[in-house]
Amino acid sequence: MRRGLLIFLLVTLAILGFLLNQVWTLLSLLVVKGTGDAILRSELPAPGAAREDGKKEIIPRIIHQTYKTTAIPPVWQEAQASCIALHPESEGWEYKLWTDEMGLEFIQQEYEWFYETYAGYKYPIQRADAIRYFVLAHYGGIYIDLDDGCNRSLEPLLVYPCFVRRTIPTGISNDVMGAVPGHPFFVRVSERIKNYDRSWVLPYITVMGSTGPLFLSVMWRHWMSDGLNVGDGLDGGRIRLVFPEEYNGHDWSFFTHHKGDSWHRWDVRLIFWLGSHWILVTILGFIIGFSLLFAGWWLYTRFAGSTDMPRKGKTSFRSRLPFWRRGSPNHDYELVDRHEV
Repeated sequence: MRRGLLIFLLVTLAILGFLLNQVWTLLSLLVVKGTGDAILRSELPAPGAAREDGKKEIIPRIIHQTYKTTAIPPVWQEAQASCIALHPESEGWEYKLWTDEMGLEFIQQEYEWFYETYAGYKYPIQRADAIRYFVLAHYGGIYIDLDDGCNRSLEPLLVYPCFVRRTIPTGISNDVMGAVPGHPFFVRVSERIKNYDRSWVLPYITVMGSTGPLFLSVMWRHWMSDGLNVGDGLDGGRIRLVFPEEYNGHDWSFFTHHKGDSWHRWDVRLIFWLGSHWILVTILGFIIGFSLLFAGWWLYTRFAGSTDMPRKGKTSFRSRLPFWRRGSPNHDYELVDRHEV
């Protein structure tokens, strides 16, 4: 194999290896099913029935929600009311609506090291995302998005130290989550979220990757790969999963889903279009990828691939070098005869 071709292949493989390493966690999410951590219907009492397994509630009876003010838009009032009605104060439940002002005060008082990042987020939804991780780590309880209503009492979920909602085909969501105070997963999430404060050009990807479900899914994948997803007690780190069949759509479901996505912009339509035309996008990706490889090879052979004598009318890469870098390999620095000094 010619040395030039070997160098080109090694450089190409190094670049591909670097890119693969950068997206490996995202790719691994495609094959992680999480079925071993699923909250099965067989574990749950029927709607309206009490638990018969004797398990003790460990998650506090607190429901957290967020909005910029206390004036909830009409489109979400029904969903909000359903959760409050099924979890009354008379049964020991507490309802906390975190407004933007309350979130800023809480972060400043309890997590001052994060305040600058929190206040400086470009998009308000990033603060709405971030605050939920911190209040769960601090107070515990159950967080529910305003566009998720309650279909039945959430009491059966209070026996698990931590749970999140599984999304198909990959990852987890941050719209419904529960945990005991100080659960190690949400403590880690709150400690590391600052490191993910980056801009990815498109608002949707920036939000998803810095504070949203993609960020949380990456943290979940790292949690499992670090061997921390074990232990069901108060000090355990196992994260239980509410799968779609227990989330929405039938009498056993805990939640109902209402119109949401209030923060989506033009880039979301583009991403959804790419998703619905993934075959075309894949083909174009291969075409562009191979075109770039061909262009790189052509440039390499054109400017640096050969040190042979130039063809007629052509100049070799070696001949383009400055005069002080020319000469035979053994006399690169012999610019003058020593006897002439």
